[in-house]
Amino acid sequence: MSFGSVKRVVICGISLLALGQTSAAFAQASAAATDDSEIVVTAAKREQSVRDVPGSVSAVSEATLQKLNAQSLSDYITRVPGVVFNDYQPGVSEVVIRGIASSTYHEANQSTTGYYLNELPLGEPGFPLVIPDVDSFDVARVEVLRGPQGTLFGSSSLGGAVNYIVNQADPSRFDVGFEGTAATTKHAGELSYAVKGMVNAPIVTDKLAVRLVALQRFDAGFLNSPGLGDKGSNDLRVRGLRGSIVFTPTETTKISALSMYQEYDLDDQTYVFIIPGTRNYTRPNTVREYQDSDFQMHSLRLEQDLGFATLTAVGSYTKKKARSRFDYGLGAFDPRTGTPLVGVGFGNSKTKYGEIRLASPDDGRFRWLIGANYTNLRGFGDDRLQLEGIADYVDANPGQFGNQPSSVITPDDYTSRSTYTNRVTEKALFGEVSYDILDKLTLTLGGRVFEYRTRPQATLLPNADLVPPFTYSPTADKQSDFIPKASLTFKPNDDFMVYALYSEGFRVGGINVFALPYPTLPQSFGSDTTKNYEIGTRFDLIDNTLAVDLTAYHIDWTNIQARLFTPDIRAYTVNGGGANVDGVEISLTLRPTRNLSFSSNVSYNDARLSSLLPDSFAPGGGYAKGSRLPGASEWTLSNSVDLSFPDAKLQPRFSLSHRYQSAAPVAFGATLERGDFHLIDLNASITVDERIEVGVFAKNLFNQYGILNAPFSFAGSVARPRTVGATVRFSLN
Repeated sequence: MSFGSVKRVVICGISLLALGQTSAAFAQASAAATDDSEIVVTAAKREQSVRDVPGSVSAVSEATLQKLNAQSLSDYITRVPGVVFNDYQPGVSEVVIRGIASSTYHEANQSTTGYYLNELPLGEPGFPLVIPDVDSFDVARVEVLRGPQGTLFGSSSLGGAVNYIVNQADPSRFDVGFEGTAATTKHAGELSYAVKGMVNAPIVTDKLAVRLVALQRFDAGFLNSPGLGDKGSNDLRVRGLRGSIVFTPTETTKISALSMYQEYDLDDQTYVFIIPGTRNYTRPNTVREYQDSDFQMHSLRLEQDLGFATLTAVGSYTKKKARSRFDYGLGAFDPRTGTPLVGVGFGNSKTKYGEIRLASPDDGRFRWLIGANYTNLRGFGDDRLQLEGIADYVDANPGQFGNQPSSVITPDDYTSRSTYTNRVTEKALFGEVSYDILDKLTLTLGGRVFEYRTRPQATLLPNADLVPPFTYSPTADKQSDFIPKASLTFKPNDDFMVYALYSEGFRVGGINVFALPYPTLPQSFGSDTTKNYEIGTRFDLIDNTLAVDLTAYHIDWTNIQARLFTPDIRAYTVNGGGANVDGVEISLTLRPTRNLSFSSNVSYNDARLSSLLPDSFAPGGGYAKGSRLPGASEWTLSNSVDLSFPDAKLQPRFSLSHRYQSAAPVAFGATLERGDFHLIDLNASITVDERIEVGVFAKNLFNQYGILNAPFSFAGSVARPRTVGATVRFSLN
């Protein structure tokens, strides 16, 4: 049998055998967990079973992350129904839920998906300098909320939200954990590795504890850059620290502090020229295109049981920094200087966030939650184009540059310089009330009243293009609105639920920094919104042997903030047009025996423009009604087969998983498509003793070559080639 035949047999076999990967499957605490084990989530800002939430929620447990040997989002997020991943540069790769995106690159303003750490926002109300991809080590679970989440979570959740829940200090016991990984990737210049450790130490038993996590990960590059003489040029280093303190002075009071730092150092960008019909792993650049970013968050939380309600007060401070360099010539040299045009960018942001809320007890026919929050952002950016030797050329040819000296228009060989600042404040009141109309029928109503102010400013300095320098400083923009939510849930028993849901999401407006040299382009853009209509059901059959989730939805996206590009590849954003998104998500899980489970997710998504989207540089002046949204695959599938022997010697465990996304355009108006390839992963492990687990894995087993994105229609990122490795884990408890 040929290698291709084996591949087809494996793919078909998984698809036929796998009957489900639902949130219930993710909920299993371990391979040996009992069928009735459930994961508890905080999707509605109160603890609930994932199968009781009136909405589309999946939760990837710590055990599942370990089983998958997951390091980052790319290892697990597309296993959740309705989710695709714009896997571009580390630190700016975006999760896209239900097709709500205008680019397979990253949004020029707020992302369309909200990101949170223990319910605290990791994003900011402006351009996302860093989109934290929190390392999977010592993460209790990752909650994925599908559909707009504007009522409880605020701006930036047009398509949904991702909420990382990390383990906090445990005052009840001392614990130590360790994870080490080594792997080799086809075409890579060296080995990849990861070293991660955790210590949990009670200071006062059952009262006070600290937990410390440290990690370093090296993902070896697999792209060649002949212009740099480098094999595996896109090496990535990830370093992180996390600390948690938990103090419970009384049974009704809990005070906790959480701090986190994580940095990403990418030696060279991940894009290649996309040449249809070839497997290109060669980069065109002649200068090293680094991308370095980091973020840190510090937070404090108080939880107080007041009897009639639980008081929660949280505050956080988040700081981000990013710097990057791009070869704008894509391997070509400027004829005036014989050197490449290089873009250099730097940015930082500081965000303060505070929230206070009261939540009633979970029992009783009437339940409520009310809260308020405040966000304050201060952002700064500096973007420059540099052409080595241009200053000497300007001085030698003054007539071509209006007789302006190089010291004015090309200092330090910078041909263009622009800076921007942004100040955003957002205030909101939010709440939800639930009432059991009948014992089995519950009505939930929610809403958010918010007001935000933005004060952007952008400056274009004297430049070699002789565009007159100017400062764009519009008056402060103030907007307010009300975001409603409503759901009706019928749950006649623990094994069946059906719900109907209406929810909304929104993003704040912003400024077009990169459009400054183009006076005809809009200098700013406004907010956009989504409205979601959804019905769903969850039910368990055959004594919880079969679990089923089924959801159908329609989303109206209005006044889209669309990221477009000028002919010289400068990004800008316009408002215009709208989109209709219709979809169905089916998740099934079958556990025929204690040792075996079959699982599958199938999602259908039809995301298209509902009216013309204007683009000054496109033929016909824009993109027609009916155009598919970039990266919005019509079909996404994920399947898995898991086999474990918890009672056998060494407790062996095996899993085989499959992922697929159908083809989708990489950008508006593009003929090139991403997706339409299969990824197969293998994982196996044994337990040496009750504290040590040893595993092996193969990711992208059949070494599929697939386009992940290509925002410029000719260059983009491709799937990581076959990676084979081993992992060892130690846990004291």
